[in-house]
Amino acid sequence: MAFVTSFLWSLIVYLLLTAGSGNIIAWSKEELIAGFIIAAVIGYLTRNIMDEKLEYFFSPRRWILFIVYAIGPFFFAMAKANLDVAYRVITGKIRPGIVKISPGLTRDESRTLLANSITLTPGTFTLEIDEEGNLYVHWINVPPGKEKPTPEELCGYLPKWARRIAE
Repeated sequence: MAFVTSFLWSLIVYLLLTAGSGNIIAWSKEELIAGFIIAAVIGYLTRNIMDEKLEYFFSPRRWILFIVYAIGPFFFAMAKANLDVAYRVITGKIRPGIVKISPGLTRDESRTLLANSITLTPGTFTLEIDEEGNLYVHWINVPPGKEKPTPEELCGYLPKWARRIAE
């Protein structure tokens, strides 16, 4: 079951990424063959991982929360960060630095979601996640006295959403 799930998931992602490459519906014959081969290899290599996390990964509640997060809170945070970066570029008011935050997330999935959300938000870049789950982040403007910010000061409500979705 884990192989089939991983195979189908990989095939769907591959087909979405290569849509429009041919004349059989939206793919060429070669593209479909390559997709099946690549998905089979990925399915085989990840079968043990997917076996452990099958229910976790395909939980409808998690997917609905993730979609709501991507459309709402994450989009809003990204738009706000774009405006802030544009302001800093125009005015030259930046004070870059590397800061450490401890979001208190316990699962690798929630840490990865938060780290990716931070990195995708302009003006910040996640450099590392240590063994304790602390994130080291390059921040475009570290306010004076905030060299050790709380997660909320750096990335607002994103840690709470990562916890809701992935823990």
